[in-house]
Amino acid sequence: MVKYPGGALIPLLHVDRREHGSIRIQLVCALRKMIVEGDLAAGQRLPSSRILARDQGVSRTTAINVYEQLTSEGLIFSRVGAGAFVSEVLEKERPSIPALNDQEVGAIKPRVAELSQHASEQYFPRLSHPENPRAFITGIAAFDQFPMALWSKLNAQFWRKPRNAVLGYPDAAGLSELRRAVTVHLRANRGIVCDAEQVFIFNGAQDAFNRIGNMLLNPGDRVWFENPGPIGARNSLITSGAELVPVPIDDEGLDVAEGLRLSPEFRLAFVTPAHQHPLGVTMSLRRRFELLDAASQNGAWVLEDDYVGEFRYSGPPPPTLKSVDTTGRVIYVGTFSKSMFAALRLGYVVAPSELAPVFRRIAEATMQGAPTSLQSVMARFITEGHFTTHIRRMRRVYAERQTALTEAAAQYLGGLMTVNPTDTGFQMIGHLAQGLDEGELCARSAAQNILISPISRFAITPVKQRGVILGFSAVSPRNIEIGVKGLAAILRQMQAEQG
Repeated sequence: MVKYPGGALIPLLHVDRREHGSIRIQLVCALRKMIVEGDLAAGQRLPSSRILARDQGVSRTTAINVYEQLTSEGLIFSRVGAGAFVSEVLEKERPSIPALNDQEVGAIKPRVAELSQHASEQYFPRLSHPENPRAFITGIAAFDQFPMALWSKLNAQFWRKPRNAVLGYPDAAGLSELRRAVTVHLRANRGIVCDAEQVFIFNGAQDAFNRIGNMLLNPGDRVWFENPGPIGARNSLITSGAELVPVPIDDEGLDVAEGLRLSPEFRLAFVTPAHQHPLGVTMSLRRRFELLDAASQNGAWVLEDDYVGEFRYSGPPPPTLKSVDTTGRVIYVGTFSKSMFAALRLGYVVAPSELAPVFRRIAEATMQGAPTSLQSVMARFITEGHFTTHIRRMRRVYAERQTALTEAAAQYLGGLMTVNPTDTGFQMIGHLAQGLDEGELCARSAAQNILISPISRFAITPVKQRGVILGFSAVSPRNIEIGVKGLAAILRQMQAEQG
């Protein structure tokens, strides 16, 4: 590198004023990178702070702060009257690594766990979360209906509390106010009687599934899993090392008899009984008791994912598994991300009394909990009655959108697709006319900004059900009609091409 009395020339060092970040941080990071990578050699003299300030067009104070930061990190040192120099300490500690040619670099593969190395896309599919609601996105609440002003008001009130109440770590098991609020909500709305010591707050249901899998499963443990079933929960249990047993779904929900035939001994069963994901079936009472009996006989646990249990549009809802469990085998998982908004990332678990101490020990050993602000605001949202009001209002909104999809399908999709109505949840299944391919329809729809997924995407092994998933919760009735018309045009084109 070229040198001169004022220190090294550093032609590649510059400040990008289009960046929103601090100029000081830009300079610190750039100089740190040059020193660590050896572009600035040990012992090399750096420009004085005055020259650095002039060359970069920054204040002298900024230049001094940059050098002070690098000095505190041990990367440079100063000599009185001589200037700043690159430290030799890093050069002495830097290991000698032989250079690799392009072929050798290409041959290097990252070392990961065996499970991750061999997990296939078919068995371990990627999750996808589109940013903007559109027809026919699934699993997202209606952004346009959320009471933003009220939520903002409660949030502002939280931040006016004393600092020690808002800036510290929450209880690892969850904020006590929210845990108590959850017990009241569940007793009134889901028939679940529990105390706050059984409730644990997580960063969404997905986080809960990960923790439960790690707590309860050993590598190779057999887990009954709905087939087709939710991808996120599937991936969480796979990463715990479980051996998933795909159990088929029929009109009554999980086929317990088939599960016993496939794997008489199992450690855990995962189910979505209120609204099976993705098929939308509600598990019958007979199947619920069969499942509880099978779990009791095996000493197994049942993981109940009640992700949209609050939203039913006709008739009384069937009881949750947790509310009829007399043997203490059901672990209940709920989420506010579906009833409120996706970015909230708040979920909760109601653990059986036998497991509650285990959950508490693991929480205290490994978790710091969800953000206090979100937990506190959510607790007030529930205790002040806003949550109940919101749920009632959203039931009306979603019922209107479900009707809009049903009516639009009847008007525009005749002979092309049959859409099965649902009385709960956020989505319906569309069954294609004979000869039409669901994969091709999904690809063509995506090109037209219409989002649908085939049932097969959610299956571990091939399933008999064929069709696509049509979400309606996040889409206005007008956009539902536009989306259905778009699907109809695509299907007619596909049908015409078949001759």
